Amino acid sequence: MSPQPDVCLNLSDVEREELEVDVLLVGAGPANLACAISLQRQFAEKGWDDKTVLVLEKAEDIGYHTLSGAVMDPKGIAELFPDWRETDFPVEAEVGRDWLEVLRKSGGSLKLKGLLCPPNLANHGNSIVSLYRVVRWMKDQAEGLGVEVYPGFAGAKVLYDGDRVIGVQTRDAGVGKDGAQKPTFEPGMNVRAPVTVFGEGTRGSLAKGLIEKLGLAAESNSQLYETGIKEIWEIPEERGKELIGTVIHTAGEPLGTKGYGGGFIYGLEKNRLSIGYVVGLDHPDAKLDPHAMFVQWKQHPAVAKYLEGGKVVRYGAKTIPGGGYWAMPKLQADGCVLVGDTAGFVNMSRLKGVHLAIKSGMMAADAIVEALEKDDTSAAGLAGYTRRFEESWAKKELYSVRNFRQVFQSGFFAAVLDIGLQMITGGRGLIARRRSADDHETTARLSESRLTKPVFDDKGSMDKLTDVYHSGAVHEEDQASHLVITNTSVCHPQCTEEYGNPCKEFCPAAVYEWPIPEPGEAETSAVVINASNCVHCKTCDVADPYQVIEWTVPEGSGGPKYIDM
Repeated sequence: MSPQPDVCLNLSDVEREELEVDVLLVGAGPANLACAISLQRQFAEKGWDDKTVLVLEKAEDIGYHTLSGAVMDPKGIAELFPDWRETDFPVEAEVGRDWLEVLRKSGGSLKLKGLLCPPNLANHGNSIVSLYRVVRWMKDQAEGLGVEVYPGFAGAKVLYDGDRVIGVQTRDAGVGKDGAQKPTFEPGMNVRAPVTVFGEGTRGSLAKGLIEKLGLAAESNSQLYETGIKEIWEIPEERGKELIGTVIHTAGEPLGTKGYGGGFIYGLEKNRLSIGYVVGLDHPDAKLDPHAMFVQWKQHPAVAKYLEGGKVVRYGAKTIPGGGYWAMPKLQADGCVLVGDTAGFVNMSRLKGVHLAIKSGMMAADAIVEALEKDDTSAAGLAGYTRRFEESWAKKELYSVRNFRQVFQSGFFAAVLDIGLQMITGGRGLIARRRSADDHETTARLSESRLTKPVFDDKGSMDKLTDVYHSGAVHEEDQASHLVITNTSVCHPQCTEEYGNPCKEFCPAAVYEWPIPEPGEAETSAVVINASNCVHCKTCDVADPYQVIEWTVPEGSGGPKYIDM
């Protein structure tokens, strides 16, 4: 297989539209929308009516690429909208009861309730939300203040003046599979701004290159990622009413003690359940398949009883940045700031990030206004962002669990002991600052693999392709693949022999396929990339052991449609 063509044409003879704004935000998640709302409010207070705030979102519509569990700590939204409970802010259910359930191999389980439930998993006072609905509500509030929000515009390239960020170039449209311009070719535009806010979510393709180019993570721990698989189910009415507001987290099977992860079941209104399984991508098994683990988890009797008689209506997958405080990059550079998941604002101990994302956007907005007032949007001029973070409740929360995720690379039982000590020592544990290996560096050879696949069916245990159908994923077929293998020579035979081509295992959307030869046919050395299946989770970009898979943005607003997810 030959290398993929460049998906972002940057030809000197291509004339591009130029757009100048005062603050450009890339991504329409909760962090960037909180930032935009806070910016516009402060601009109005200062009488800066000529200032423009623009949010670009790669999805066809706001919320289509937004996915989370999600049980929301209201701390963030209450700071942004003190009267949020008196508004039409979308809440699926208020948490009424919660527990941790340890799933056993025997099929039984042990419920840990009340004082026996780990305090980090206590959720009374929190709200179960659909993040899709939350960001759409926030978008309406932002537009009501005068913020411009443009869905369907994917940032494909960071624009620099030396090492200073001066904006982004959006994705070209009308480029064929061969990389040639089609008659419908439309060049992306250059959007320039004194400050660009990167809130692309997990492993954003622009932020990834930006962080590397500017060395923003040079002093940070390796970021650790988990892949979360989620479905929305409709269940029988009687059981649905009983489970409204119930929050169940699970440990134990099918992961056991061989890695980091667990499941969740959240009871929603209208006889629905939000269910999912999260597994750390630093699991050493080369056959790690988060989707297969999700199916095995659903098949456990303690979980299956909740799904009996129901049906799946939505499916999605997403990576989560779980490395915590030590893995966060520098929050600002010349002309830009990083917010939300892009900057690692996630408390993996609590399985929460929405409140932290909102707070990050608000702190970034305060720093941007300060920088614009002084006409200094350099890294030094934007340093108020880091200062505000270090003085905030967000820093206090993240610092209190600063060694939580890394300790699992020492083994499950060592982690449990150290986490107990962390609770006593304010997050320190046995070691003041735990380091960690990159997820892709932990993959063991194929010969050491022990994981097995479940038996699939067309009811509750759907295979990947059936589940992808429920994600609503659609991409323009005649376009250069947005999944780029930068060095195909390592795929076969090297990766085949060493790891068994794990891309075909860990991808939760069956994007990567290695055709099995018919009897008498020669073995193929070419991977088939089914890019149209992609649900934009970024697992491949993280977990590929050779780091030759690059996730880039597709054209035409392609991707999943995570409605009500």
